[in-house]
Amino acid sequence: MQIKDISDFLESIAPLAYQESYDNSGLIVGDKNATVRKVLITLDCTEAVVDEAIKEKCQLIVAHHPIVFSGLKKLNGKNYVERTVMKAIKHDIGIYAIHTNYDNVFNGVNAMICEKLGIIDCKILAPKKGLLKKLYTFIPLKDYDRVRQAIFDAGAGYIGNYSEASFNTTGTGTFKGNEKTNPTIGKKGKREQVEEGKLEVIFPANIESRVVAALKTAHPYEEVAYDIVSLDNALQDVGSGMIGRLKKPMDELAFLKKVKKELKAGIVKHTPLLSKTVETVAVCGGSGRFLLPDAMASKADVYITSDIKYHEFFDAEGHILLADVGHYESEQYTRDLLFRHLSEKFPTFAFLLSKVNTNPVNYI
Repeated sequence: MQIKDISDFLESIAPLAYQESYDNSGLIVGDKNATVRKVLITLDCTEAVVDEAIKEKCQLIVAHHPIVFSGLKKLNGKNYVERTVMKAIKHDIGIYAIHTNYDNVFNGVNAMICEKLGIIDCKILAPKKGLLKKLYTFIPLKDYDRVRQAIFDAGAGYIGNYSEASFNTTGTGTFKGNEKTNPTIGKKGKREQVEEGKLEVIFPANIESRVVAALKTAHPYEEVAYDIVSLDNALQDVGSGMIGRLKKPMDELAFLKKVKKELKAGIVKHTPLLSKTVETVAVCGGSGRFLLPDAMASKADVYITSDIKYHEFFDAEGHILLADVGHYESEQYTRDLLFRHLSEKFPTFAFLLSKVNTNPVNYI
């Protein structure tokens, strides 16, 4: 295969458009057309991981965290980022990162945490806005069903678990072509009236070009009339964090001990126990302080995340049990999830899980 076969699949399950503005997901090092015979999967791409890729004869490293966050002005090996990139380039090893876009999809990083902790009936904690658009177009009635189906097939019309959702009205359309036209209906230079249907359908903003191409290909008119508007509606299956419930309610301390065990945490820092049963749990892999208000508003009993600063623990204000399990600990199973997704898609291809422990934090 080529690197682009891997990257195209990863971007189909976690589109780059879903990453946060500060992020740098995607192909960081390498030629997308390069041949790849073996892939190494890791949480972080470090020099040791590149050495492992060299040893295992891997042509691509798929990491959760991008090795390059901000721009590199020089490559002279003065820090681990530059040395890692230089070594990968020298040995023709590509580096691909799937970071906050993988955090933000429904079956991504947070779903894996929920799976490990036995949390069910999950939904996105803070659905993301600005990712939806609406298409308005006008189609002759005799071609209406065919064109609408083409637009559905291109990926438009999904609302949660429902597909082929649209609103349809009928009316009269008018047009008059000049001498340069070749109208499908009527004659140039003469105003025509046609019974048309108006179609309204929503779609994710990142597939706009595909939807428009499908519309234009299927539509019988020489010039297709359509409007696209951006929506402020939240895309319910895309966003930050996740919330669900335990199969059986648990005592607070027992649940925290379960979290420590399942996430292999060296330590779990938490706010004072609230002497209540834990049933509803919110989670966010990585740095999740920004979602504390959402977890509280959603009436979660516990919020599991990482990178909470001392004074930020006070923000729980006795309304929620806030627990910090560590950044690496909250995201370590991302490797397993990537392995699962890639192996299901390419069952005969060689994917390896890195054996390098990239956690920079140790406990005594």
